[in-house]
Amino acid sequence: MRIAIIGSGYVGLVTGGCLAEVGHEVICADNDEEKLKILAAGRLPIYEPHLDQIVAENRRAGRLSFTGDVAAAVRFGEAIFISVGTPPLETGDADLSAIDRVARVIAESAQSPKLVIEKSTVPVQTGQQLKRALTVYGRTTGICFRVASNPEFLREGTAVLDFLHPDRIVVGVEDKQTEQQLREIYQPILDQKFNCPVHAPECPPAAPPPFVVTTINSSELIKHASNSFLALKISYANALADLCDRLGANIDEVTRAMGYDPRIGPHFLRAGLGFGGFCLPKDIQAFIRLAERAGIDFRLLKEVENINKQRLDRFLEMVRQALWVLVEKQIGILGLAFKPNTDDIRFAPAIEIIRRLRAEGAQIRAYDPQAMERTRAVFPDLQFGADAYEVADDADALLIVTDWQEFRTLDWGRIRERMARPLVIDGRNLLDPATMRNLGFEYYSMGRPC
Repeated sequence: MRIAIIGSGYVGLVTGGCLAEVGHEVICADNDEEKLKILAAGRLPIYEPHLDQIVAENRRAGRLSFTGDVAAAVRFGEAIFISVGTPPLETGDADLSAIDRVARVIAESAQSPKLVIEKSTVPVQTGQQLKRALTVYGRTTGICFRVASNPEFLREGTAVLDFLHPDRIVVGVEDKQTEQQLREIYQPILDQKFNCPVHAPECPPAAPPPFVVTTINSSELIKHASNSFLALKISYANALADLCDRLGANIDEVTRAMGYDPRIGPHFLRAGLGFGGFCLPKDIQAFIRLAERAGIDFRLLKEVENINKQRLDRFLEMVRQALWVLVEKQIGILGLAFKPNTDDIRFAPAIEIIRRLRAEGAQIRAYDPQAMERTRAVFPDLQFGADAYEVADDADALLIVTDWQEFRTLDWGRIRERMARPLVIDGRNLLDPATMRNLGFEYYSMGRPC
């Protein structure tokens, strides 16, 4: 099928690349000239494992291309995925102006009937507004548009796997024709009949995912409800960690035992610095505002937000207690991205931690396997290390802020020898406390006995 992707950011690139990988002919359109230059040079504007390989191979095969001509992409596509940004406004509502602009271009440029698919994360009833906009903007053309919702459930760092081997595919539709067309788009993934570019052991078994058909409103709500519940589990684990600190319990033991209950499950029950990134904070704010407009006081999610914000305060207080005075202390930061296997620093805890430590007079040196260039744009004068060992040189403390696997497997004995004071404050509970103490470290983590 000929498919157009409007918006070549994180979701658009993964969606376009993976749909081309399973056999469709895809054009990704964007109006960001800098992004298009990067793509034209054969590079990607984001880091995501396996995506560079998929994009390069499908461009060579002629199934994937990029353009700045959105109108031409609209005319090309039988199905059009909208994957533009919906950033938060000051009120917490999602900014839907980009979707409105795309709707106008689609309506004014289309020369044949189109299936228009929401891929961006949007509030409930956006699909109904999109239908009205397409009708109004295209009133002189007589072109027929069908609208569907198809929320993404991509995790940064594993997005290619998530797209090609999803745990479910959700589509919100209003007619059988739209449902059938979406089934055709996803049929190779539903059948798991394609050569997966991700090799074992990462690639999961080829099991067909459920194809969940709902109304458009329900589909839109599923995305926000899912992200909010994941955030709730993270904040619950963090509140438990604080209780463990006070009562002398171990959060790892508590959550491990909880996770064996199939009604609860082990995922997202990890204590630490809390959630960051662009999706969860934005989606929670938008969901709270949606509930308020519907007359529902979703105070549960407000408390999820509060607990998450307090994690940085709790972590920084641990740093102050360990170092006493922060002025002129040399502090190493391990991890800048909001999670491992990405270069995304949006709402990353590390950014606020660095800002606050520098405000108190600390000297910071940082390292991240992928996110240093993006961080340099925020802190042009920040010192960076070539690796974790250089960050440890003469450091009074090392703070683990992102749980990269690389940090778990460091030669921590070598790290200790290079530090001025062997103090590690682990905001991700990445390391084993007994092992670190046996190596001679002062070691502190979240909700685990010292």
